[in-house]
Amino acid sequence: MGLVIRQSIKGTIVNYLGVAIGFLTTFFIITAYLTQEEVGLTRVLIDTAILFSSFAQLGTSSSIIRFFPFFKDEKSNHHGFFFWTLVIPIVGFFIFCLVEKIFHGVIVTTFSKNSSLFVQYYKYVFPLSLFMLYQLVFEANANVLMRIVVPKFVREVGVRLGILIGYLLYGYFHLIDLNGLIILFCAIYFLAALVDFFYLFYLDKISLKPDFSILTKPLLKDILFYTIFLFLNAITVSVMPLLNTFFVSAGMGLSFTGIYTIANYVATVVNIPNRSLNAIVQPNISESIKNGDFQRAENICKSVSLHLMLSSALIFIFIWINIDVLFQILPNGANYEVGKSVVLILGISNFINSTLFVSSSILNYSKHYYWSLFFTILLTTLAIVLNLVLIPNFGINGAALSNLISYIFFYVSLLFVVKFKLNIQIFSKAQLKIIALIIILLVSNYTWAHLVSQNLSNLPLNGLYVNIIDAFVKSLLLAAIALTITYKWNISLDVNRLIEKTLRIKNDNKNC
Repeated sequence: MGLVIRQSIKGTIVNYLGVAIGFLTTFFIITAYLTQEEVGLTRVLIDTAILFSSFAQLGTSSSIIRFFPFFKDEKSNHHGFFFWTLVIPIVGFFIFCLVEKIFHGVIVTTFSKNSSLFVQYYKYVFPLSLFMLYQLVFEANANVLMRIVVPKFVREVGVRLGILIGYLLYGYFHLIDLNGLIILFCAIYFLAALVDFFYLFYLDKISLKPDFSILTKPLLKDILFYTIFLFLNAITVSVMPLLNTFFVSAGMGLSFTGIYTIANYVATVVNIPNRSLNAIVQPNISESIKNGDFQRAENICKSVSLHLMLSSALIFIFIWINIDVLFQILPNGANYEVGKSVVLILGISNFINSTLFVSSSILNYSKHYYWSLFFTILLTTLAIVLNLVLIPNFGINGAALSNLISYIFFYVSLLFVVKFKLNIQIFSKAQLKIIALIIILLVSNYTWAHLVSQNLSNLPLNGLYVNIIDAFVKSLLLAAIALTITYKWNISLDVNRLIEKTLRIKNDNKNC
């Protein structure tokens, strides 16, 4: 696992660089220069494109990870495996276009009343979907080749920088109109997919020449069945994270979608370590299962769950204890502060998802992968029902609650099947230490608020500056407590080695 941790560090650094750009964009650009309705429009367009591209993949990204071990052979450039990852998605995209044609009227009718602006720009979903589709496919190919950093840099940094420039050209410099901004979005995703494509050829490990000899009847049957299964599974898996955006847009309007978008962005930061670590471990899990090494697969899952629980818990705590200051420094923050409860609910939901997501991965790559379809249908159906019930009564908080409740039911059921069918347990005793650490940090924050924060109001400074100083000092103190406890309690040997290595480097520099 040490190798996996080291491999994921670069990806995590890139992710957080992207978060920094996204933070600047979200909290200081779009909230300052775009209306809540325009924020909602850009979010729902992107989410719709993500949804459609997920359908059109026909499960290609997961198939790449599952079946690459069968094609893996550097001498033959992996038997032309890359060729098939190009062909299947374009077939899926044409199928998606036909299906969309059938339901086009229903989509327009659903959004025309409260979100007419979305209907006006709906046509741009198609090019966005196509470019996102191949960006995902190219990135999955890079993942199985263990080259995750450049594609991540393109997606997390390149795309975000392009979008930031687009917002500035529209909202600050007024050099383009709203139509030009959406066209620029399409161009950015096209360039991102193009860069990933040429990067794969630069690695000199892929080929567009298929090797039909390796496609035996049993393998073809397995690929076909798995692809059909993943297509059905994608309909539910891809819908789930985006349901709230669509229900809020259709039922409450794009202004509330804008508020929900800002709150959701804050909460999504909790899930970032999951995106980096799972990208690198999924090929390892797939290969372990293919080789029948379930003990290695269980060890990977336990380590991943432990490290993601630790990292996502700390991130969530530091976001929540500073949430009031965050909305205070946000341009037009008063308009978005109503989303504070959404941050809390979605933060908990993302913490659960980050900690337990690996259980979904191991089931998908096992011979029992068909169970995933049952669980994802359960998850999506429950989320739809809860959205319909809770949004009319609780507004955007209801949308967040539907997400949290659905994930709890989903993972409880999923963990039971993973244990029963595969005899794999993703939990370890060290996670009890993490729960204790969370309690200590929350108690420390409560103590600080009552003993220190209240007295800081007497300082001869602007109230906002006092709150920023308070948040900064408090965060440093709690970070020191968290780091010390993590090390002293030996929660993670990998984290301890990283701390010791960092301290050793600093001491060596001092001695020089």
